Amino acid sequence: MAASERLVVIVVFDGVDLLDITGPPEVFALLQREVDTGTDTGYRVLLAAETMDPVTTSAGVRVLPDATFDAVEGRRIDTLLVPGSVRTDADRRVSALADPGVTARVKQLAGASRRIASVCVGAHILAAAGLLDGKRATTHWSTARQLAADHPAVTVDADPIFIRDGAVWTGAGISSCLDLSLALVAEDFGEAVALRVARQLVMYLKRPGGQSQFSVPLEPVSTTRRIEDLRHYINRNLSRPIGLADLAEHAHVSERQLSRIFKTELGMTPAAYIESARVELARHQLESTDATLDRIAGTCGFGTVDTLIRAFRRQLATTPTEYRSGFRYST
Repeated sequence: MAASERLVVIVVFDGVDLLDITGPPEVFALLQREVDTGTDTGYRVLLAAETMDPVTTSAGVRVLPDATFDAVEGRRIDTLLVPGSVRTDADRRVSALADPGVTARVKQLAGASRRIASVCVGAHILAAAGLLDGKRATTHWSTARQLAADHPAVTVDADPIFIRDGAVWTGAGISSCLDLSLALVAEDFGEAVALRVARQLVMYLKRPGGQSQFSVPLEPVSTTRRIEDLRHYINRNLSRPIGLADLAEHAHVSERQLSRIFKTELGMTPAAYIESARVELARHQLESTDATLDRIAGTCGFGTVDTLIRAFRRQLATTPTEYRSGFRYST
């Protein structure tokens, strides 16, 4: 490997998520189109596994490793990318896996790496290797609680699509591997180049890490039919005032019991859930329409623009205008 090359090692193993290991190399390959003619970006991607045998991904597609862990150990690695895998039980509950053998290999390779990045539930492997202790990290929203429970030394934030804490990066949902890879490109070659690569990917814009990875409708499904009915009722009536008494009457429970149900099932108060749902609806309108803030405030149930702005600051630490500027997409 030439001195100017950046060795990117992607860890692969049976059951690994397919997009986790194919998305980043595509970003690095497209980068070559966007640099000056004759300029080598220097990225060299290797898929590393325990053996050279084919690896069967979660999608059933088999991939061939480029090298074994032993072959890359001791080499200077620019970027170590760690994808993840999950299992689903009979009740469709998802849990992340962290194979001890893979974890041990990641810990070894991390010592020779300039930076380390996990994709999706790969954060669980980094955490098991002790590489996230004392750090802030994200993962796919469906396993964030598991990550926090299994590794209390990690500060888990399930909202952003990626987080950087020093030389360690963690990414969220599976497709956010593209956003994470673009952020790595931006660090190495600048924002302007990364944005050009984003256009090649037909992403229209490069999302910053602070954008939320999930929306209210994607939250884990409740275990009770009553709370699900309440959530649908709220989403159908966001444009009008929704009070605690209104919800309690709809659910045929007392207001006190209603608050207890929301706290137990969704981990928040009814008012907080309603505000989150309204912010999510407003986000969609800001991204996909030219509606004025006044109109959005009305159709989303905020009443006034000032109330809309305050809710955005609480939920997203930005304003509606700033959000639209960053996340508006073309049709």
